[in-house]
Amino acid sequence: METTRSERAVRVTLVLLGVITATPVVALAAPGTLESAYGAAAPADAVHLALLQHRGVLQAALGAALIWAAFHPAARIPAALTAVATKTAFLVLMTLAAGTPFTALGAGFDLVAIAALTAIALHHARRPAPSRGDAPPPTPRPTG
Repeated sequence: METTRSERAVRVTLVLLGVITATPVVALAAPGTLESAYGAAAPADAVHLALLQHRGVLQAALGAALIWAAFHPAARIPAALTAVATKTAFLVLMTLAAGTPFTALGAGFDLVAIAALTAIALHHARRPAPSRGDAPPPTPRPTG
């Protein structure tokens, strides 16, 4: 089956968003990266640092799901909507935390990602169900 231009665009978009979404995992090895990513220095206490590092692991898992969805269309809507929900929640929480340092680049990326992922989810929700064996065949009903 030939890959269409729109399919390639969706794949590239999901892979790029997935890779960028996963970058907070770097905080596991280099906590100093938290300052450039979030505009805040790495916390001095171990509990807060562990929470931010754990967030990095969760972001890596979300990024991996987006990359996986690039090549598995059935996963696109759940992966996209999960990313939209988590990115929206983060933006709302950061907005409510008045005076919290937050980089415009991070907010801009999340807003662009939310728009792109919403468009991808809507595009796939409007498409007819796949007919090439992705869905199980209907169960035959007994006659008689």
